[in-house]
Amino acid sequence: MSARAGIVVTGTEVLTGRVSDRTGPWLADRLHELGVELALTVIVGDRPGDMAAALRFMAAEGMDVILTSGGLGPTADDVTAEVVGRFQGREMVLDEELSERIAEIVKPLARRWPSLDREAIAAANRKQATIPAGATVLEPVGTAPGLVVPPQDPARGPTIVVLPGPPRELQPMFSHALESGALRSALSGAVAYRRGTLRLFGIPESEIAETLRVAERDGVALDRLEITTCLKRGEIEVVTRYGPGDEEAYAALVALVRQRHADTLYSDDGSSVDEQVAALLRGTDADDGRGSGRARSIATAESCTGGLLAARLTDLAGASDYFRGAIVAYSDEVKVAQAAVPAELIARHGAVSAQVAQALADGARSQLRADVGVGVTGVAGPGGGSEEKPVGLVWLSVATDEREQLTRSVHLPGSRADVRDRATTVAMHLIRRALTA
Repeated sequence: MSARAGIVVTGTEVLTGRVSDRTGPWLADRLHELGVELALTVIVGDRPGDMAAALRFMAAEGMDVILTSGGLGPTADDVTAEVVGRFQGREMVLDEELSERIAEIVKPLARRWPSLDREAIAAANRKQATIPAGATVLEPVGTAPGLVVPPQDPARGPTIVVLPGPPRELQPMFSHALESGALRSALSGAVAYRRGTLRLFGIPESEIAETLRVAERDGVALDRLEITTCLKRGEIEVVTRYGPGDEEAYAALVALVRQRHADTLYSDDGSSVDEQVAALLRGTDADDGRGSGRARSIATAESCTGGLLAARLTDLAGASDYFRGAIVAYSDEVKVAQAAVPAELIARHGAVSAQVAQALADGARSQLRADVGVGVTGVAGPGGGSEEKPVGLVWLSVATDEREQLTRSVHLPGSRADVRDRATTVAMHLIRRALTA
């Protein structure tokens, strides 16, 4: 059994959904990389009793490590350090040197706003520098220090790592926490798990469920694999975690998925369609970056997606190597004026049609001088649909100089946001198809 960990995300703003939790998933990935078994993640508000209850529950469940995020600021509702100190049976003490270091960090703020109450700033500094006795201090990235707080008795109870909430502060601080002797000792039982990810497009989850039943009937040792299937942005993601010595069982599963879903399995190495499209446009291999083809540029002309496809194409670093630009042609007038869609084409077929999608792709390519043009037009909803063109209908087209234009329609379920987001996934796969044909 590997070392076990729990995560406590604090903050009423996270609990109530006003702020999305980005730290829990990030920490979960880091724990997996370390071979640590993440048992659970809990979100609690800024209430000391609820935080303490979460810590008691995780300790009772045998966690070796608990990671907390948030509640380290200078305000009255930032109580994580005090709650953790009390839980670990440690007295809260003022670290004078730490208080001075925090004071140096906030000096530029005092210069920028000379009217600030200096006594209030000093009190806030002292609050953040009051820590559990015996804790290891993690140097602040913002103004809040992190802490590694071991139990009073090393043989009993979890080691607690106290981290700030903002990801830009938490992420580098976690790396420093791993250098702490107390945390290294708590994680000494970690197992070197491996993880494999398969990605499929154009298949329902029920098909994967049937494949797993077939695998079990065929004698694949599924009991040695921890398999999670997830519908994500219109794709199926199959993530498998397995321990040392279970490579053969995982290989047998991958072989069966390849056999049964050869036409929909597009990634068996964890690479996303976004990464594969970027590599194809660069003319390189997605895994090793080696040249394997001609570099090409791309541009988009989007109606219903409103620039979301362009945002997705530019999300990866280095997108300037291949992305030329985008035309957000929401109105018919802009489709004509900016994307060079013939007005008579819209009048004859309507803005949501194969013909207009093709014209948008051609327009993006010609107007922005790209090798590849992509056109998207549809009815995102919730209104605007008709019996002939219902909400969720999207037409997409990809134009290149190498082959006949690829054009297809899809009827996407869900809310307006779902339709727009899933349309970008369909577009990415259509681009991939055009570049690999």
